[in-house]
Amino acid sequence: MRHHSPSTWAAICIFIAALVHLALGFSIEFSVDEAHYALYAQHLAWSYFDHPPLVGWIQWPLVAITSSEGVIRLIPELLWVLSVYLVYQISLQIHRLIQGSHGSYLTSALPSANSCAFMAVLVIIASPLPHVLAIGLLPDTLLTPISLGLMMMGLRWIANNDFQLSDWLITGVLLGLAGLSKYTAAFTAFALLLVLLSTPKKSWLTRSGFWLAVFIALFFITPVIYWNWVNDWISFKYQIAHGNGGQWAWRRVAAFIGIQVACFGPLLFIGGFLFLKDCLNTHKATLLALLSFFGIPFAIFAALSGGGSLPHWTTPAWFCLAPFAGIGLMKAWSMHHRLSIRVLLIFQILLCFVGFGLVLSGGLPATAVKSNPIADLYGWKDAGHKAAELALSHQATGVAVQNWTLGSRTAWYARPLPVYVLDERKDQFDLWFGQPEAGSNIILVNWSGMPYEAPVGSKSAFEACEPLENLEIIRFGQYLSQFKFSLCRNWQGPGLLE
Repeated sequence: MRHHSPSTWAAICIFIAALVHLALGFSIEFSVDEAHYALYAQHLAWSYFDHPPLVGWIQWPLVAITSSEGVIRLIPELLWVLSVYLVYQISLQIHRLIQGSHGSYLTSALPSANSCAFMAVLVIIASPLPHVLAIGLLPDTLLTPISLGLMMMGLRWIANNDFQLSDWLITGVLLGLAGLSKYTAAFTAFALLLVLLSTPKKSWLTRSGFWLAVFIALFFITPVIYWNWVNDWISFKYQIAHGNGGQWAWRRVAAFIGIQVACFGPLLFIGGFLFLKDCLNTHKATLLALLSFFGIPFAIFAALSGGGSLPHWTTPAWFCLAPFAGIGLMKAWSMHHRLSIRVLLIFQILLCFVGFGLVLSGGLPATAVKSNPIADLYGWKDAGHKAAELALSHQATGVAVQNWTLGSRTAWYARPLPVYVLDERKDQFDLWFGQPEAGSNIILVNWSGMPYEAPVGSKSAFEACEPLENLEIIRFGQYLSQFKFSLCRNWQGPGLLE
């Protein structure tokens, strides 16, 4: 590595990782969440049932001209590259902030800024879960570079103890985009507020630029507010219930921590701890305020995990920790703790490649679909096309599934046919397609990974369902799952049998 600078090696590593992402992105079908948010782009609206609209808006130009998964996935890939670039730049700025304390023990022991920034990039590339969000566009994929951008604005405030009008404008736009990305962007906004409060000069409350930034941010999120107002605040009600989860239990919190280590790798944990231990000798209040970009969302999600949570929700927080982790790890590296860091880096990178290989191969052989989670990634395109073909040949008015997680990819690959979700839960599909008309005939799709009994002979059911065809999904000679298609006649929806 002596023949190239750390910045060159960082660019090389980012380029290699991006090639792997693109290879995977053009090889596999949409996941359930990707298809759901691609449908956002197909059904443009001011907002949506479960999330703000930016994840759909940003895809709309590509969805309007193509249905290629690989092409649409160029968007999350560009966002991932931007995020890693911002991690590198933030690492340089934090290093510069620490180095501002001349003559301290830390100044003489701290490695070069570019070396620390390179290490920060490495720990992100070696983290397994961020690669998923680099391939598939989720709201967290959007919120990650926006959170890092707000963190950079916080560093700019710390460096100058003031903002120009252009800085306030940029901050307002970033806050507005964050609000359009995900409701949890409020945690990032609060972290930025702590940074503003951490400096001695706090005249920003009386500055017109600050209130202009607030106005811009509020203006950006008016579509979300308006849509919820028109739709009885259903998105806010859903998020509150979703955040509360089930019955709270400490074991879920412990599981959450363990899953976070597995998904993001121990190096980020260790690097963050080492920074707190060895690099917090100066600017404590300022650095702790910056660390709140990680600490606030992570602590809240850990607390909420007692009732249930998803591991990728913390992705923006981990990216915000990466610059600190890079500095902490590089300082340990300079003090001859290199073997353990090398071993962990190699282990995490090998783990990533094992994951890539399993995704491409279809997973390990399993006797049941639920034993092979990779099976969920294959077969939906063929199933959607088959459902559309059967609907046409049997003059059915649409397609039906019995759970929303089955509906997203069915609706994407069977479009423009309406896809009805036959359950009692109100969701986005009810807003898009409603319920089947009374007496209509529907093609019912059943997947072996989440099988249901045909809805026949009771309220909210069909008069009869006739099996049509089965579709087995095979990859490299391995059985993954099976789709069953039925023609269900004479829909008798809620209230029709009373």
